[in-house]
Amino acid sequence: MPLSDLEKQLSFLKEIDRLKAVIRQSPLLDQSRRENSAEHSWHLAMYALILGEYADGAVNTHRVMQMLLLHDIVEIDVGDFPIHGGTSVEIQAEQESRAAERLFGLLPQPQAGALLALWQEFECAETDDAKFAKALDRFQPLLVNIVTGGGTWKENGVSFEQVCSRYGPVIARGAPRLWSVCERWVGQHFSGRISG
Repeated sequence: MPLSDLEKQLSFLKEIDRLKAVIRQSPLLDQSRRENSAEHSWHLAMYALILGEYADGAVNTHRVMQMLLLHDIVEIDVGDFPIHGGTSVEIQAEQESRAAERLFGLLPQPQAGALLALWQEFECAETDDAKFAKALDRFQPLLVNIVTGGGTWKENGVSFEQVCSRYGPVIARGAPRLWSVCERWVGQHFSGRISG
């Protein structure tokens, strides 16, 4: 007997509980432990809710929040790919795409297709909503590194130039006013004026 829509939805919801076990490099702001990907996704959705006015262009905050809640679900299958990890972009994209097909495929249609399309929109980052979502996905860990006195930047030997090139274009594209603030923070951090 085929699964009902509710059974498929519950299967998906049980499966994504595993995102709580995916540990990221970034610590909590109090540095008591590293955050998990579920916490990261929730926090980014809150960033979208609170910082929507900083988007470049008209964005649908509800759609941005949906993207941010969905964007790292693929890490259930492939784990986290830290920005300073040096992983091939092509390999990461291929692995994450397969994971997205499997995970969203647990849901009934048309819901599965709609959420997969939203995830793909985030990945492509061509719409104003997706550009802003991507900007927040870079802004949050940058802020964590500033607040924690360099956090993962120190751990990975990341330079001023690397921070600017890895975070800057993505944040500036979706939230240029936020990048203006970040540039000041990053400059102060690397000149020694921010201690955490």
